[in-house]
Amino acid sequence: MTRPGVSRPSLAALPRDFASSIVVFLVAMPLCMGIAIASGVPPEKGLITGIIGGLVVGALAGSPLQVSGPAAGLAVIVFELVRDFGLSVLGPILILAGAIQFAAGVLKVGVWFRAISPAVVHGMLAGIGVLIVVGQFHVLFDAKPLPNGLANLAAMPGRLLGLGNGGAAGAELAFAIGVTTIAAMLGWERLRPARLKLVPGALVGVLTGTLVAFILGLPVARVVVPANITGAITLPTGLLEAWTSPAILTAAFAIAFIASAETLLSAAAVDKMHTGVRTDYNKELRAQGVGNLLCGAAGGLPMTGVIVRSSANVQAGAVTRASTVMHGAWILAFVALLGVVLREIPMASLAAVLVVTGWRLVHVGHVKSLFRHYGVLPALIWATTLVVVVAEDLLTGVLVGIGLSLLELLPHARRLKLRVAADREGDAHAIRLHGVASFLTLPKLSAALEAAPASAPVTLDLSALEAVDHTSAEMIRDWFQRRKLLGVEAQVTGHDGRLKALGALA
Repeated sequence: MTRPGVSRPSLAALPRDFASSIVVFLVAMPLCMGIAIASGVPPEKGLITGIIGGLVVGALAGSPLQVSGPAAGLAVIVFELVRDFGLSVLGPILILAGAIQFAAGVLKVGVWFRAISPAVVHGMLAGIGVLIVVGQFHVLFDAKPLPNGLANLAAMPGRLLGLGNGGAAGAELAFAIGVTTIAAMLGWERLRPARLKLVPGALVGVLTGTLVAFILGLPVARVVVPANITGAITLPTGLLEAWTSPAILTAAFAIAFIASAETLLSAAAVDKMHTGVRTDYNKELRAQGVGNLLCGAAGGLPMTGVIVRSSANVQAGAVTRASTVMHGAWILAFVALLGVVLREIPMASLAAVLVVTGWRLVHVGHVKSLFRHYGVLPALIWATTLVVVVAEDLLTGVLVGIGLSLLELLPHARRLKLRVAADREGDAHAIRLHGVASFLTLPKLSAALEAAPASAPVTLDLSALEAVDHTSAEMIRDWFQRRKLLGVEAQVTGHDGRLKALGALA
């Protein structure tokens, strides 16, 4: 675990932040372009978002070590919007989505996004992972993805059977480059020397695929980026007309909701990786709102806080937000000075990176953990959310998952109140919970836990707690584990057999 200390840039932290920013830059470059391609837009749109995510959101963020940029979690919904309405709708949608996020941060509703069931979030990400894999599978053959996930899935066997059986030579070469990229990426991650552990596998995979295609002169599709990054900036038009369309308004609210949920859950995960400054969720929402508003104004992709780049930032030893800001500067400098290198990257190599990324989003370990700790219902919520996201769409899947989460409350529908009592006796601090802890009362629970002294012994008494849903149980578990990690005395009492979800705290 890394102890980042302070969040403000300092000269003492500069060497570590500088080194971390290089690592994050190397992770971000292929992902920014690949996610743009998966979204059905030119790769430079993802680079614009990566630059804004570093330079602007990095400076304003409420989670100092979180890295923001284009996210796989929104690629599917952007692809569908561009397919149905055209690229020009992204600007008005993102400006409105950014304004919604900023307003949510001002109104201090950030903690409510944390109340979304972990089963819903992980099910959503798993569904997105499936959609990315089945869509980018076709790009491995230099072909375009089909209109929806089920169509992409149904066409996969035919695409494979075409290899060596009358298929286009270009498609076979592109697939070979994709397979080479995946092999290099996974092989490096498994066999890399300890002194080179911070060199990301995605970068090695893309470099390998690019060098093979370049040396052999293979006729495969390559990335197209403008000679000047400013040429990629497109100012939005028809704002008032777009904002009167119910479909555009719905899309803006969907992107604001999903981007905020993904960002704040990513921030919570980043908090678990270090022992320094905790996330200010409302400040983070405001920063994301500013970022998405600027992305809309500049013609970029929507952004979120992203866990892959953020975890790379923490693991590389970042101390302050300067690392995130500098990584945005490196992206800008590379695109401005070395765009010719980007234009040699095969499309199949970026698709290969996204196939691996999407596969890793389908994390079966999440559903196993949900079932082991919380029972059948959360696991069912995960699976249902995944299936609906793949079969229908992202927003429908999330809403169905949230609806199923309400089933946990049915046995306690007449007594959903939670009372919190906090007492100080000298240096000791005691918190006693009465009633039912559910996602409906999560803001109150969160405030009580975060208000506990950071350095004093704390006892959390659950003997009067009648029930706890898995969303609240996750929060209590995380709080308890974080205090143990900091070496601060914490006791959780009263979690008997009636509170099975908290049994692991014993």
